[in-house]
Amino acid sequence: MKTEKNPNSGQENPELDPALKLRIEKLAGSPLISHRPVEGGYTPALRLQCESAGGSFFVKVGVTALTAEFLRREISIYRRVSGDFMPRLLAWEDHEQEPILIIDDLSGHAWPPPWNRRRIDLVLSQIDALHGTRAEIEPFDHVFRDGLPGWQDVAADPGPFLSLGLADDHWLQAALPLLLDYEARCTTAGDHLAHFDLRSDNIAIGPDRAIFVDWNLACLSNPRLDTGFWLPSLAAEGGPKPETILPDAPDVAARVSGYMASRAGLPPIPDAPNVRRVQRQQLETALPWAVRALGLSPPFPSSTQSP
Repeated sequence: MKTEKNPNSGQENPELDPALKLRIEKLAGSPLISHRPVEGGYTPALRLQCESAGGSFFVKVGVTALTAEFLRREISIYRRVSGDFMPRLLAWEDHEQEPILIIDDLSGHAWPPPWNRRRIDLVLSQIDALHGTRAEIEPFDHVFRDGLPGWQDVAADPGPFLSLGLADDHWLQAALPLLLDYEARCTTAGDHLAHFDLRSDNIAIGPDRAIFVDWNLACLSNPRLDTGFWLPSLAAEGGPKPETILPDAPDVAARVSGYMASRAGLPPIPDAPNVRRVQRQQLETALPWAVRALGLSPPFPSSTQSP
């Protein structure tokens, strides 16, 4: 599901299933001259940078039931939404087991980190454009049918969160009433186009604009919450504190930190084994954000008050 970067790190022209190669060539309209696997990502979807007589392009193929489901949803978003904040949809094909998505090759773009003021401003400008785009797609509750996990899940079963060593039970019990209160104030409803997976591995920086990839979670929702989910990873990668970009947002801080707190300590996901590590990294900046925004006592001042 994740990144379309680092296409040159794989072996050129590795063995490719002949039937799949033929399907890609049919969609591209010409034989492949070369193809390289694209490393990265948190699921086993097949990712390729391909070259044909018509130019270069990026290919994503669903190879498991989960990645095929994700890819079908992503294709449906590309078919209904367009803007210069996303790659062009070049071709696609549904398939019972291995759907294919073909979009612009972004390998020539920069993929942060590192971050600087210009890159952050380009991303914020495109986030505004994204949120201002009218789209006929599903609302949050349709895409996230089980809702958004958060501090209520931690309250019901604190073990996974406490196992991370970022707080003890004494702090958690004292902080939970305020965390739950502000979390409940942050609505997931809204009529703005939202990406809901904004992180550096899904952001390519071009000469004059940022481009977002991985659209399978896109929906209509709360734009402040969509932005808020990007900010902990930005801070973890050397960017500014979340409240520098989204001030006076204790509700968003509670909702974002609650999601990471409820997920990061759970067992690995078989189709996405690295996700828990990333969620832990985001929690390490999201939790201090919530502590500052809600005026809570820090769990461990030496470790959780860093940006």
